[in-house]
Amino acid sequence: MFVKLKYFLPFLLISYFSFSQSKFNTFLTPSDTLNKPRRNAVAISEATLASIALIGLNQLWYADYEKSPLHAINDNNEWLQMDKFGHVFSSYQLGRFGADALNWSGVSEKNQLIYGATLGFVFLTTVEVFDGFSKEWGFSWRDVLANGIGTGLYVGQELLWDEQRISLKFSFHQTKYASQNPEKLGNEFQEQLLKDYNGQTYWLSVNLKSFFKESKLPPWLSIAFGYGAEGMLSGVKDIDNQLLTNTNRYRQYYLSFDVNLEKIKTNSHFLKTVLSIFNSIKVPFPTLEFSQNGCVFHLLYY
Repeated sequence: MFVKLKYFLPFLLISYFSFSQSKFNTFLTPSDTLNKPRRNAVAISEATLASIALIGLNQLWYADYEKSPLHAINDNNEWLQMDKFGHVFSSYQLGRFGADALNWSGVSEKNQLIYGATLGFVFLTTVEVFDGFSKEWGFSWRDVLANGIGTGLYVGQELLWDEQRISLKFSFHQTKYASQNPEKLGNEFQEQLLKDYNGQTYWLSVNLKSFFKESKLPPWLSIAFGYGAEGMLSGVKDIDNQLLTNTNRYRQYYLSFDVNLEKIKTNSHFLKTVLSIFNSIKVPFPTLEFSQNGCVFHLLYY
């Protein structure tokens, strides 16, 4: 009996996992028509997550600083505009996520754009209002403009081409600057990922096949244009501190190849979901950097 079970058990396990994967794949398959339970689940989930995030920000971030009446600031000269690129990227990606979630629910394309693609703009602008009531920061109209650009890039491409031919992507590497001002740039990797603008690069990834339909180019191949900056220990240039640390703030421009992971063909909706999530990250490739230091070649840049 046990001998027979030993040989039969692997087939039972394979059958079980195959069945489970099939059910999970079916669950992730977008609905052809409006699925109200899915739509309601998406709306409730997004509202809950947004509320938790805003409450968390208020308690963990803003609670440590003095409150003030709502006020605006002009922060356009800070961080060589890297923070503005961050707003554009975040708004675009949150909008993409919102639209994809409603597409999974079978919501019409029009409503995907109205109620889904605007998710990033609404959430980030709400955070901006929180900034406006904090004495440490302030409401920035330029941040709101950046939020609008990110949302507009997604919506505009859907209206014009019914697809995302140009994607916004992100890459990061740790730098020497974080240790020089960890309070501003972060102590650990997780903090530096968000705070150290010196290591961040924002990319416009252009899918070539989408523009040259008749070509024999692989559908996943993209060319990427990146923007970064270096030598920043604080938001604005500190002459005394920069003389002390011998740093120089400057902009960087990049040219590289990229992979549009959503163009990789697969029948698995689970794999499609995974590829869609990771498609927000720039794939490391040989890269040319253009800056005040001239042209620098990176074998693999990230």
